[in-house]
Amino acid sequence: MKQLSLLAFAAIMACSPAQPPAQRLIALDPGHFHASLVMQSMYPGIDSNALVFAPDGLEVKQYLATVDKYNQRAVAPTHWQTTVHTGPDYLEKMVQQPAGSIVIIAGNNRLKSSYIRSSVRAGMHVLSDKPMAIDAAGFDSLKAAFEEAAAQKVQLYDMMTERYEILSILQKELIHTPALFGELEKGTPENPAVIRESVHHFKKQVAGKPLIRPAWYMDVNQQGEGIVDVTTHLVDLVQWACFPEQALDYKKDIVIDSARRWPTAMTGKQFADVTGTPYEPADTVFQIYANGSFNYRLRGINARVSVTWAYEGGGDTHYALTRGTKASVLAQNGELFLLTPDADSSALQPLLQKYPGVSLERTTEGWRIVIPDSYKKGHEASFAKVMAAFLQYVREGKQPDWEVPNTLAKYFTTTEALKRARQQ
Repeated sequence: MKQLSLLAFAAIMACSPAQPPAQRLIALDPGHFHASLVMQSMYPGIDSNALVFAPDGLEVKQYLATVDKYNQRAVAPTHWQTTVHTGPDYLEKMVQQPAGSIVIIAGNNRLKSSYIRSSVRAGMHVLSDKPMAIDAAGFDSLKAAFEEAAAQKVQLYDMMTERYEILSILQKELIHTPALFGELEKGTPENPAVIRESVHHFKKQVAGKPLIRPAWYMDVNQQGEGIVDVTTHLVDLVQWACFPEQALDYKKDIVIDSARRWPTAMTGKQFADVTGTPYEPADTVFQIYANGSFNYRLRGINARVSVTWAYEGGGDTHYALTRGTKASVLAQNGELFLLTPDADSSALQPLLQKYPGVSLERTTEGWRIVIPDSYKKGHEASFAKVMAAFLQYVREGKQPDWEVPNTLAKYFTTTEALKRARQQ
């Protein structure tokens, strides 16, 4: 093979198209730990020097410490560098950065609407943690933000990590195997065809350490009530699993039948334990409206969504039931079941072949789908998958046609449920 001289090689390279510059990540006011979970991995085409714009304080320091921890870990360390700007003009400085930058927003939910709109107007792509809207005004702002994103030709996307959990994936597979599941039942408000419930705790550990929550997390005017927060994931999973890749119209497809909300009591001492911020007197009792439940119809299917927050306890728990004409799919306490009187497992064999290692165990009510630990990567691992999908949409200049209308459908559902609950 003929060898090129160094001079000839240099001449060829000089005439070759230049590589596109790496895009820059921007962390905007990273007040929630989800902002740092995006930084667990490095991404092709993304500059290793990330920019951080935030008010000075504990939250941004915790974010930077976590990013540094990923850099220092023994297995697959990252190599992020950070350029930080703190001060009252952080948002003004952020929007002066180059168009096409990628802004990560995870923090105070009351501020998200303005953060999203400011970033999009500056021609930046936005990956936002949930919830993107916590009330009717926020929903109206989100609608406008998507219109502005389309005009600016930038991507605005929601961090829906639960779609990447193996339990969610297999539920969806079972629901759309007609030989097993049949058709989705319609249900009634008293006996919904689809139920999604979750229980969470203010005091918890993340990555083996006590989670310190910002003080504003306990203020529903900033964090949002429970009925519009965690329910974002639950409503998303109902849409994603029951009507996959179908664009929903929030003006026609959704009816809220009933909704309610109730508080979790927290003392001043408990507040201090969770936030690291002293509160006196310690026996003061707060009533935090972190809990909510609502019944609604999605294209005529009756569904119920519920979220409950306790002060402390075990790990988060999730309950999901989807009823079909032949069988029901139940996910509870990390286990997955197909509830059916049919003892013939032949219709389950394609699923077992598609997911090697997954097996069956007969129960008195049907089948337990046994999922190996190798598939259970955990909630935190899903953030890199969301980021990878988002970056693909940025590169392609578009999202699937159903994503934006279904995001609007989701936030219409949660904010309309809040409106109904407050009327009770």
